[in-house]
Amino acid sequence: MVFTPEQRITLHGFNNLTKSLSFNMYDICFTKTKEEREAYIEYIDEQYNADRLTKILKAVSDIIGAHVLNIAKQDYVPQGASVTLLVSEGPVVEVPNETFAESPGPLPDSVVMQLDKSHITVHTYPEYHPDEGISTFRADIDVSTCGEISPLKALNYLIHSFDTDIMTIDYKIRGFTRDISGHKLFVDHEISSIQNYIPEKVRDLYDMIDVNVYQENIFHTKCKLRDFDLNNYLFGYTKDTLSEEEQKEITARLKSEMDEIYYGKNIQ
Repeated sequence: MVFTPEQRITLHGFNNLTKSLSFNMYDICFTKTKEEREAYIEYIDEQYNADRLTKILKAVSDIIGAHVLNIAKQDYVPQGASVTLLVSEGPVVEVPNETFAESPGPLPDSVVMQLDKSHITVHTYPEYHPDEGISTFRADIDVSTCGEISPLKALNYLIHSFDTDIMTIDYKIRGFTRDISGHKLFVDHEISSIQNYIPEKVRDLYDMIDVNVYQENIFHTKCKLRDFDLNNYLFGYTKDTLSEEEQKEITARLKSEMDEIYYGKNIQ
């Protein structure tokens, strides 16, 4: 059973549904030499160190209306970082009708709802291609909440927090709660696609594929940046320093790498 914004649910006790959002992003860069590769990894580690990631997750916490109980963070050697926030019910404000609507969530300028017994985590994975031609940065973020609001309301902010070439987004509703008559509810809000929680201006930038299992309340969306500008994938120089042949070769390698990540299989 699903509900429109006008149909508020009267529950028996606390909303026990667990809603989990997994947001996985990739940034890709061509690194021709060992020095370029090391410089790119160093840049990524500086841009997305544990302190910066903590600020991002705190903003997510504010968006979904959480109170941070505990923060664990770590920068790893030689690269990468992790942050985990344990959160509980936060400040309660008036609940807007759009809480139940399929629409992009806010940027972090106000608290919008409450939740309890939840967590937010991020792990980063800078890595490089074996032949030193391509380096990638991956960040995995998980937002798991109990209560009325869906963590999908934080998706808009997460997308704007990273430079993203490819995104993989998973959303799953687990468990059940009960209304006042004892009837089990396995979902408490309308959802047909994760895409409806991504702003239209962002959707226009990406090719997207949905794989949804509606009867199991499982939703999956993959996104790949539509337009390709080689300058955005070179580290420390521009394409006008390369010959036409070099530009074609590098472009082909980058696009192949992106397609393999997007489709989840080796192409060559």
